[in-house]
Amino acid sequence: MKNLKIYLFRHGQTYYNKNKIFTGWKDSRLTSLGKKQAEIIAKKLKNKQIDIAFQTSLSRSKDTLKYVLKYHPECKEIITANRMIERAYGDLEGKSHKIIIEKYGKEQYEKWHRGWNKPPKNGESFKMIEKRVKIFIKNLTNFMKKNKVNVCISSHGNSMRLFRKIMEKATIKETCSWNIPYDKYFEYNIPVN
Repeated sequence: MKNLKIYLFRHGQTYYNKNKIFTGWKDSRLTSLGKKQAEIIAKKLKNKQIDIAFQTSLSRSKDTLKYVLKYHPECKEIITANRMIERAYGDLEGKSHKIIIEKYGKEQYEKWHRGWNKPPKNGESFKMIEKRVKIFIKNLTNFMKKNKVNVCISSHGNSMRLFRKIMEKATIKETCSWNIPYDKYFEYNIPVN
């Protein structure tokens, strides 16, 4: 039995992240620190075998992946997979955390920001993201086994949170409490015959 590898990482810091603004599906570019964080991930993954890479349609995912793939001429294909896109924050997108706390209170902010089943208006909850990430994982593992490939995924904090929950069999409480770092990757084994 052989193990295929998934290397999962978050994009580097963006201007919205730096300024504590709900980003969601809005496009925010990497800061200079974000570019350094992408380079850190790239160096950590430098000696890993990456055959196929996954990104989302948002520039922060694509730009971080470019740093990683500089070291991986063996990567045959880049696939855009929006089931791994950031959480949709709906009506909160583009608004600062501070303004939302002032307007709605800290308790409501926490329900929207880290609540399991409390989506903001026109947005997603963690429970909703988990459904799309489960489908992605099922399709991904089938794809990996069929093609015998190692993959990397340039993702986002909240979709990674649910990916980790599923792969690590974590509780809802653990999942909601995690801080997803910008400069660390998570590695998962997919066994194949």
